[in-house]
Amino acid sequence: MLRLPAFLGLLAGGLLAQAALAADAVVDDVRLPAWLERHGVHQALQRGLVLQNRDRVVTGPQGSAQILLGDGSMVGLAADTQLELNALGVREAEVFTAAIDVPRGAVHFSTPTVARDNRQRAVNLRVGSITAGIRGTDVWGKSDAEADRICLLEGIIVVLHPLQDARQLSETSSCYVAARGAAAPIIEAVSNARLAWWVAQTSPPTAMSRAVSADPSALAPRAVRQVVRGSRWSLELAVVDSEAAALSLYDRARAAGYAVRIQPRAAAGAGYDYAVLLTYLSSQSEAAALAAHLAQSLQVPRPLVLRH
Repeated sequence: MLRLPAFLGLLAGGLLAQAALAADAVVDDVRLPAWLERHGVHQALQRGLVLQNRDRVVTGPQGSAQILLGDGSMVGLAADTQLELNALGVREAEVFTAAIDVPRGAVHFSTPTVARDNRQRAVNLRVGSITAGIRGTDVWGKSDAEADRICLLEGIIVVLHPLQDARQLSETSSCYVAARGAAAPIIEAVSNARLAWWVAQTSPPTAMSRAVSADPSALAPRAVRQVVRGSRWSLELAVVDSEAAALSLYDRARAAGYAVRIQPRAAAGAGYDYAVLLTYLSSQSEAAALAAHLAQSLQVPRPLVLRH
């Protein structure tokens, strides 16, 4: 087993190496459980993690994530979603490139106006069987047991499906839908309220997403993009008196998709105790709900909710 001092040194070195990178994609926000799969290795997803080409991001039943791309665009993932990153990089003339594949789940791709003006991009988003070319537009998509769909929130996109020639969408709140077993995809219009509700599922656990869940008709799709960030809350899973116990709980929590960390603390007598913490939670209600879930899933006493 890796000793704690060595482990902490490796962790610090990894974070410094990540900070030195000119990232093409980075995890901007996350609600656990969520995982990164890289070269066959699974690890808990955490804020600030730099993503690489061919990485796979998976959110669990209660998870969500937001990924900031190198061109300034944001990719939001709902619960039970799988995303694969390919062709990530920059080609000649400083054109940002990415091929984003979502074989299951829901995704929201948005580009702030300032980011649209500052950098060229060549991004393709595939949701199930539908591919959309992204050039600074705002779209939402989902692939589930009933259908694949991509909906336009703002801008113009060209969509492509194996059963149909390429088609252009230019009407806000129009959706390109490929139903399971259907002869060909169709274009349908949806209400702003319904689309706002769908988009909210791909937002992090913030005041904005809670407002939409309480009254989905109160917000238009554009408003859902306004994210209120915060990280004043954390959970203390346990305080133990041995490295082995701390690392054992750390490994169990990480394997379950929770990006915990270990904090050594000077003990009352001599030596150290070790607190196992889950940090960067956005609200007290999120922390309390996650504490109950962790107690059950990890079979530990209910974690303490702490405010920084």
